[in-house]
Amino acid sequence: MSDPFQLPASRDDIRAIQSRRKRAAFGRARQAKWYRDKLDGIDPDRLDEPEEWAKIPILDKDILRQWSHREFMDRLCIVDNTDIAEYWRSGGSTGKPVFYPRTFADVDYGMLSWRRAWGVTQTPPGELAHICFPIGVHPAGQVWARGAHGAGVGVLWAGAGNAMPTRVQLELIANIRPTVLVGMPSFALHMANIADAEGIDLRASTISRIITAAEALSDAKREKLSRDWGAEVFDVFGMSEAGLMGGEGHAHDGIHIWTDMYFIETVDERTLEPLNDERPGMLLVTPLVTGHATPFLRWNSGDIVSLHDGGATGHRYAELFPMIRHAHRTAGFFKVRGINVNHTDFEDFIFADPKVNDFQVVLKTADSGLEDVLLRLELKRGSDAAEAVEGLRNEIRQAFELAVATEVLPSGELGKDFEKFMKAPRFVDRRV
Repeated sequence: MSDPFQLPASRDDIRAIQSRRKRAAFGRARQAKWYRDKLDGIDPDRLDEPEEWAKIPILDKDILRQWSHREFMDRLCIVDNTDIAEYWRSGGSTGKPVFYPRTFADVDYGMLSWRRAWGVTQTPPGELAHICFPIGVHPAGQVWARGAHGAGVGVLWAGAGNAMPTRVQLELIANIRPTVLVGMPSFALHMANIADAEGIDLRASTISRIITAAEALSDAKREKLSRDWGAEVFDVFGMSEAGLMGGEGHAHDGIHIWTDMYFIETVDERTLEPLNDERPGMLLVTPLVTGHATPFLRWNSGDIVSLHDGGATGHRYAELFPMIRHAHRTAGFFKVRGINVNHTDFEDFIFADPKVNDFQVVLKTADSGLEDVLLRLELKRGSDAAEAVEGLRNEIRQAFELAVATEVLPSGELGKDFEKFMKAPRFVDRRV
């Protein structure tokens, strides 16, 4: 097999590649209607100068969501239908999804970006991966499976629970004996919850590593996944607007970004001044080789990250590529009775309790007109429900100054609802 990962020779080589590819990406953007009057006065021969590059306007999803699909294609797509190989759906769980056209060249580079995920996690040829991402127009599942072949990794195209029921997937894992689980952390947790309800000890399965993407992987989620599956958990990072951008090594100290394929920068959230250091800032991404149809420049992904050099893994990816570390801060929060509760903080808090298998928060308006918070819980088999619930309610009151009502559900009940969605809706607002 020829080199499936096509890594650059050195960091100097990366800088030279970036310089060429930034100018090519800029040239493609000039062909898009939306960019035409916005790039005037920017010198394409000086794009390596930070001050010149910073003149390029930031693009974000709020702009895209103002348009219909036809308007999006008219303003940002620069190729004919005959050049489009496929469409990739945006991955957000809220708002109107965007469907991005991809040329044949985009798909080829996309496959390369996904193949590198097997390299950075040091998954050797001959492993067998159980793919439990949704298989469809969102690229995650089907591109993972297609890209694995180029790295010599076998795949089982299981899909998410709405395509193949979770219990059937657990049976397949027991019978076919894959060694790698690839999917969203929420679904891997859901599989563990169903296994617990069925009396299945996943720590005795053949799964020795889990590769997650498409959702934030907090320390609490990572620890719970590792505890429930008895596996090493790797995180990788990407987006439909670009491709699979990077992944962790065995040190698990950050995401190594393929900077020969994606130019990244961080800016201050308020002033938009460049940071590009270890201070947390807003991540901007310019796809250098996957933007032949829709040439995005300085795309605001909505992620808050810090930039770091190298890393402790000690392999070729750490030598070549810088790392990002997510601050795990998002705009996701609910406000109830005057109290702001961050989704990520609350989720980490709940999952840190080993007695909890899964949960959902439902905000409702009571008959009295007051706001109620209902915490729906699934508990570990053998847990004392009354003791677990009372302890959790007291801890939530102390940590968040919030009183919650609770409902203990049979194991697997939440999963029946979650399997209908690409991302588990753990926070639901039904207030009127």
